[in-house]
Amino acid sequence: MSVSGAEDGVRRAIVVGAGPVGCLAAISLAKAGWQVDIYEARPDLRLPASKATTQQRSINLAISSRGIAALQAIDPAISERFLQTAIPMCGRMIHDIKGNQHSQLYDKDGQCIYSIDRALLNEGLLSEASMVPNIRLFFRHKVLAIDFDHRTMIIRSLDSEKDMRTAFHFCIGADGSYSITVMSLDDDETTGHSWRTPHRMNFQQEYIPHEYIELKMPAVHNEHGKPSFSLDPNHLHIWPRHSFMLIALPNKDCSFTCTLFAPTSELDRLATTGDILSWFKTHFSDALALLGEERLSYDFANNPRSPLITIKAEPYHYRDRCVIIGDAAHAMVPFYGQGLNCGFEDVRVLQALLQDCGVAPGSALPRLGKEVLADSRLSNALSRYTETRHEDLVAICDLAMYNYIEMRHSVTTPVYLFKKALDDFLYTISSWHNPSLEPTVRASIATIPFPTHRPSGWIPLYTMVTFRPDISYEAVRKKAARQSEIVTTVGWLGAVLVGATGFYWTLRVLRSTSSQR
Repeated sequence: MSVSGAEDGVRRAIVVGAGPVGCLAAISLAKAGWQVDIYEARPDLRLPASKATTQQRSINLAISSRGIAALQAIDPAISERFLQTAIPMCGRMIHDIKGNQHSQLYDKDGQCIYSIDRALLNEGLLSEASMVPNIRLFFRHKVLAIDFDHRTMIIRSLDSEKDMRTAFHFCIGADGSYSITVMSLDDDETTGHSWRTPHRMNFQQEYIPHEYIELKMPAVHNEHGKPSFSLDPNHLHIWPRHSFMLIALPNKDCSFTCTLFAPTSELDRLATTGDILSWFKTHFSDALALLGEERLSYDFANNPRSPLITIKAEPYHYRDRCVIIGDAAHAMVPFYGQGLNCGFEDVRVLQALLQDCGVAPGSALPRLGKEVLADSRLSNALSRYTETRHEDLVAICDLAMYNYIEMRHSVTTPVYLFKKALDDFLYTISSWHNPSLEPTVRASIATIPFPTHRPSGWIPLYTMVTFRPDISYEAVRKKAARQSEIVTTVGWLGAVLVGATGFYWTLRVLRSTSSQR
């Protein structure tokens, strides 16, 4: 086993995972002065051989104000470049069982979310990271175990099949739902190494009894023979069917990436091509016409069925050695479109706390090892991250699960439509403007995690989650709960008033009838 370290005295950070969140975290650290190494077990996603695999199972991403605010806080130029490759979606387009379409706009101010291909976003961030001088990328390098007490990790090169022990000052675990960083923090037995002290992490992992499969809706050709969209590209399309649903997000090549979410038991019944086509004809006949029977059959046969998982953990850090972010810390179901946005927000919040605590990577620590002096400023920043971020991350995981029920069923019910209309009306009369759009608020988001502690006026839940990066997720949940109580109270009072009025007029009619006799 070879050994590498940081004998040059430069503070060295290792980011485990080269996904979008890991790349953005590496860029943030590098801009602050850290020497950053990124280790990724997969091949370079920019290589042609890697692209076919990534296209089979990645849900298209919807990036919204929280993710955009994070990109702008790290590097405004990156944000501008990525938005040029994204497609704005101003609302949901609901497709009912008869094929009728109904638009539900997201926001009274015309704010949009943006559809972007996961692979293109990841490739772009990899390219951005590779252009930063103090970032090094290592693909097909699998982290096997991490000793946070001695600040070392064991990494295997999958090309040479050789292991090496490498040293670090600071580690960011951005390695997804099945994180080796979390396993190394959680318990010795999971990694097979006993040379460290367990760190007593609380960890909860839950699979929901639903799965997803990705489908492709090809572009059509207009009268000039050029590719065009088969559906309105400025909406997120939803086919809600109570216990399951189909969604479609637009791509730059005029195709749509569709994702079918359904109970595992429902998908198990689709055993043959005939079963699949019959089921789609019954539930998604208009979508089937656009997907094409041959293409649909091919996608079902070749694209994997993937699980849906929720992860909650605490604490997110260990001393001044490590912090976990993104899906490693809080994997969530994708029904609020906040997985990526929340991961990017993790990076923004962490950067703000590192700056506020005065973490200075330019001041080198003594040689690496267990006896190295702790960085009290870094330890304080990471402690504050765990303390202030935990409630937010639990809140958005719960809200994401709740939104699945809304998307697959509630969006079609009269009660939901009434509440949405009431929400929009109260929002219009009580909130004259969106504070997060003001230049001073946008500027403060780069240095203050959440400038707005007590949002005023009436604000719909979806608006707060999606378009208000100045409000924390936990503040969103609390305000939404208060507003829901008000709506429920008003509803009961209205019902009582209607009942009392009906009873009064019934008595009047009975008395009138009695007097006439």
